Amino acid sequence: MQTTFTAEQLKNPATARSSEILRACVHCGFCTATCPTYQVLGDELDSPRGRIYLIKDMLENDRDPDEKTVKHIDRCLSCLACMTTCPSGVHYMHLVDHARDYIEKRYKRPFSDRALRWILARILPYPTRFRLALLGAKIGRPFARLMPDARLRAMIEMAPKTIPPVSRNDDPQSFPAQGTLRKRVALMTGCAQKALNTDINDATIRLLTRQGCEVVVAEGAGCCGALTHHMGKTSESHATAARNIKAWCAEMDGQGLDAIVINTSGCGTTVKDYGHMFRNDPLAADAARVSAIAKDVSEVLHDLAGDADPDAMPNPAKGDIAGIDAPKAPAPAPHGLTVAYHAACSLQHGQQIKSYPKDLLKRAGFTVVEPADSHLCCGSAGTYNLMQPEISKQLKDRKVRTLQAKNPDVIAAGNIGCMMQIGSAAGVPVVHTVELLDWASGGPKPPALSQEKGANLQIPRLR
Repeated sequence: MQTTFTAEQLKNPATARSSEILRACVHCGFCTATCPTYQVLGDELDSPRGRIYLIKDMLENDRDPDEKTVKHIDRCLSCLACMTTCPSGVHYMHLVDHARDYIEKRYKRPFSDRALRWILARILPYPTRFRLALLGAKIGRPFARLMPDARLRAMIEMAPKTIPPVSRNDDPQSFPAQGTLRKRVALMTGCAQKALNTDINDATIRLLTRQGCEVVVAEGAGCCGALTHHMGKTSESHATAARNIKAWCAEMDGQGLDAIVINTSGCGTTVKDYGHMFRNDPLAADAARVSAIAKDVSEVLHDLAGDADPDAMPNPAKGDIAGIDAPKAPAPAPHGLTVAYHAACSLQHGQQIKSYPKDLLKRAGFTVVEPADSHLCCGSAGTYNLMQPEISKQLKDRKVRTLQAKNPDVIAAGNIGCMMQIGSAAGVPVVHTVELLDWASGGPKPPALSQEKGANLQIPRLR
């Protein structure tokens, strides 16, 4: 795609990057086939190709965004399925992030929109505030139907019925490895996840320490910045990210880190992009260091399995094709559970991690099935289900139908947002992948699978 940015415009690093991305687009339209909003709405402007035209026109002409442009860009999930599909390698993520920052600075939204976005930015990244908000939503649930704004109703409906107590395992500390020390890793405990589901971090710590990892919760680390970043609130997201970079670099420069482990895939996509986000900042070098060792928990577990035994991971090409001399992985003990694996967009598209979680679950003895159209978003997408509830509900209903069609005993995912979204309608227990892996390797049964109501209310101290 030809661009006509002036030399003066290209002095802006964000504009220069957007020009590079726009020039890579060849108008092929492959992205429309995998774009969830285009599948639901059927409007070209609600596809990546259509949004690219809107962004190009807005940036090239240096004009203030209009209501039409903002509407269609706001409808983007940032699921990044288009990046997986694109044959030209168009980095749509950086382009839409720039567009949202541009809109935030130059478009005055209606008061109700500004207020709602301000509230979300001041609550969701802060676990204590979020807990109070969840309590308020719980109290207000009987009155949800009286709310005039569909977005407010969506917020109340999405709130969990049970709010877990604070887990002291999320406090800054170090958990020693069991047996021989193999890796020293920092665990990103997150923000919303600490308020919504404390079982995930607990299971991650147990699983990693059992695998020979010292797990560090770094002093000063917190929210990754994704929630505000995707709202275009760049200064806020960068301030949050900078605190993480400083906290983790202190550990790297101290006793050292082999990896920064992230068990919320939406956070992982953002942390892995810190190097780009801070490329023109004094923290550029440290941000690049952090991004270089940031890994999803499935990557770390896969690496640990490979380090322990090269033949431990199933390899069909090696076991079924190479010949009788190729050793086969030992058959795992079956658990008798069928797991429907939901591939979070931020994991499969944002980080291009597709097989590791499924391989790990299969190796642990679970029967793993996948829904039809597994590449399509569930509609969660950070705050999307709160800001665009109508579209989000259609995507949720579609995802739940395809998952239920597999008749699973449990649904597994690698992102808290997806778990909350699907769990609100699935009628089947929804757990994090690490909870199942922890259980299969000697940990407790996931509370969501327990028959005892409130089983997750007792938070064990892991040290």
